[in-house]
Amino acid sequence: MFYRLMVAFLTIVVIQCAAQAANVEQYLPAKQNYEKSITKPEQVLGFGIGERHIRHDQLVRYMEQLSQESDRVQLTQMGYTKEMRQQLLVTISAPQNLARLPQLLAQDSDGKNSADPLVVWLGYSVHGDEITGSNAALVVAYYLAASMDKTVEQILSDTVIVLEPSINPDGMDRFTQWVNMHRGTTPNADPNHIEHHQGWRSGRTNHFGFDLNRDWLLLSQQESQNRIEYFHQYQPHVVGDFHEMGANSSYFFQPGIPTRTHPLTPKANTQLTQLLATFHSAALDKDNRLYYSQENFDDFYYGKGSTYPDINGGVGVLFEQASSRGLQQESINGLLTFEYGVQNHVYTSLSTITGAWQNKDKFKQYRRTFYQEALKQAKDEKYTGYLISEKHDQYRLTNFLTKLQQHRIKVYPLIEDLRLDGKLYSKAHSYYIPLAQRQYRVLQALFNQGTNFQDNTFYDVSGWTLPLAMDINFKRVKRTWGMEIAKMPWQPIQDRTIAAINPQAYAYAFEWHDALAPKMLYQLLSQGIKAKVATKSFASVIDGQSKTFTTGTIVIPAGIQHQTAWRELVEQYAQENHLNIFSINTGLTIQGVDLGSRSLRNVEPIKVLLIGGKGSSQYEAAEVLHYLDDTLNIPVTVVEQLRLANIDLSTYSHIVMVDGRNQHVKKSEIEKIKQWVKQGGVIFGQKRAARWLVSQGILKAKIVSDESLDSLFATDDLAYQDKERLSARKRIAGAIFETHLDLSHPLSFGFTDQQLPLFRNSTLIFDGKDQPFTTVAEYTAKPLMSGYADRNLVNRIAHNPAVIAHDFGKGRVIATTDNLSFRGYWLGSAKLLANSLFFAKAFSASAK
Repeated sequence: MFYRLMVAFLTIVVIQCAAQAANVEQYLPAKQNYEKSITKPEQVLGFGIGERHIRHDQLVRYMEQLSQESDRVQLTQMGYTKEMRQQLLVTISAPQNLARLPQLLAQDSDGKNSADPLVVWLGYSVHGDEITGSNAALVVAYYLAASMDKTVEQILSDTVIVLEPSINPDGMDRFTQWVNMHRGTTPNADPNHIEHHQGWRSGRTNHFGFDLNRDWLLLSQQESQNRIEYFHQYQPHVVGDFHEMGANSSYFFQPGIPTRTHPLTPKANTQLTQLLATFHSAALDKDNRLYYSQENFDDFYYGKGSTYPDINGGVGVLFEQASSRGLQQESINGLLTFEYGVQNHVYTSLSTITGAWQNKDKFKQYRRTFYQEALKQAKDEKYTGYLISEKHDQYRLTNFLTKLQQHRIKVYPLIEDLRLDGKLYSKAHSYYIPLAQRQYRVLQALFNQGTNFQDNTFYDVSGWTLPLAMDINFKRVKRTWGMEIAKMPWQPIQDRTIAAINPQAYAYAFEWHDALAPKMLYQLLSQGIKAKVATKSFASVIDGQSKTFTTGTIVIPAGIQHQTAWRELVEQYAQENHLNIFSINTGLTIQGVDLGSRSLRNVEPIKVLLIGGKGSSQYEAAEVLHYLDDTLNIPVTVVEQLRLANIDLSTYSHIVMVDGRNQHVKKSEIEKIKQWVKQGGVIFGQKRAARWLVSQGILKAKIVSDESLDSLFATDDLAYQDKERLSARKRIAGAIFETHLDLSHPLSFGFTDQQLPLFRNSTLIFDGKDQPFTTVAEYTAKPLMSGYADRNLVNRIAHNPAVIAHDFGKGRVIATTDNLSFRGYWLGSAKLLANSLFFAKAFSASAK
């Protein structure tokens, strides 16, 4: 009874607080005057900050109002999200700074002029359901625009403050719609209420379902690509990254755990972060608010908003607020309100600005020293740079070079062929990346293959080596003697012209090496154009020269086409995808199989169903969708596990299952799936979906048991304090492993190198190779290439299959223990997924 009375009393208090929250000044320092001509947020929104969750359009509307009324505020539209919402940047400074902002930023490119302004960048709500940040941004923007305080005026004179008020607009609106739809008239603090529990596609992620706070380094998503250009224009000295965490936490700000900082980050960075922490603690102490600082979170992975600045001459600081998710929620610390969380982020936003401003000379000197030391470290290395090459896949190579350019890394084309260590590097496909450049640390972060670390407990991935992920050949170069490189860095070619096809050709062919070859094949098949895949190589005369076509080549014979204007479509799709089309004038080849051979197998049209919903990983589903839909333009039908009973599977050629427990797939649906595969369907399972396929008797493989894995780790003489360290040894947080492909297998079509790096973030292991001809990729003897994994796990993984494929009745089952399209940048291994769609019937391997 007492508990209920207390909850009722606290509810009344919350309602009263919400009424006070209607006035923005309730969030701001007391006894300050504000310019009356500046409109307050509540006057535009129609409700006060903290009373309800704002939509993105409401946020944009207020910022536009602010920029019209204040000469301290300047808006920049960075671009649009996939759902066509603006990505807004709000720059706030003294009017004289804004008037010459481009010159100020250009002059300070190397931090040489101490008179130039300090730059502070505050980014809010990269996870759209952590929306206290975006609401706090409204308060901070009003304060800086309207305050008449002399100290604020001085700060704005010395500082350029950049607000990104909503880093993830699409996720923000998805969450806001959920909360506003499910909240009642009377606030409900029960953690079980639907208001606090989102659907399968949560507001945390963007349109495709990606966590944008993992994409600063990888740049696979449109929002990240739009932002990175402006980040490098502003070159912030300090970056605040505002998040939320579980309701039963309090408030966190970095430095976090010192031993979990990446070795490329200078120690002075942590010291400056600790200096700023004294300002945050002072701000929260005034209101007796709970917080902590040196626990849980790390500064290791550079793809996050609080860590990417750390290799770009700035200091990034993570802030985490206990989340009410809805308007309010009961927690172990009492009733947690939305308004309370907004207030905390306002406090630390202002403490970040104040702390950076009061120590502006230290932050400016830090950036100067940062780049001076980077150049010195580059010169101290035992090698001068990296040599990269990719002969067969122009799309993958261009994508890779573009990412480097977006990070302001300079890459120089070779202008003469180079022979090095017995290998020829063609000038047409090879590039040199010198270490001695301003972005030395970013370059090393992208190419590093470290496997040993001071602290082996990782909050996020430990290995993300970009060339391995994109399957780009790279080599350290000790000296540049004899190497002829261009004077100007690489720039993308705007238009690549593809040669016209012969309109009278007997057949057309295109090779499978290029990443966009599957896209073109789908386009052809969807238009009723018939195509075949060569399962054996052949050679033909092309323009008077002998040309060898390897397995995987797609052949489009004229004699079997019945579509009007099909040749024009072939040429059109080739131009769109920048793929070379070879015109073949006879079916009689000069070597290998002829074009009428049964070794050229028909490729059938595909229709893909992905099983999603609760019980399936929204992240891995997003990665598959992004690769198939956004990169290859192959539509994917997503069906939640609970809807499978109502789906006619016979209309689909493929089922894709990603990591998850699949607990909502009922026995009747399991039997339906089995019969569908037996009748000719193709099912693909990744990670725990592969385990599920084994448990249902569809995939014929053995899985190493959890008990067997536990037995690898001795527990004798361990104290209680060793518990966390043992747990870290037993998991693979995210590392890169080497596999060898069976290049003769149809699922390996398009690959030219036996070595294929794969990304692994689980301890699921296929045990042994009992079935002949079913292993597509196998781990090598020493498979760990980048990141941390305990040597006991590495040894247990070695020599075991990574990808298995075999017959199941008339159908096929394909499975992997790894994530083939991790975070949208693993273009190397993603091709295995495309091959599984088009070439599953090009192989046959029975399994007991």
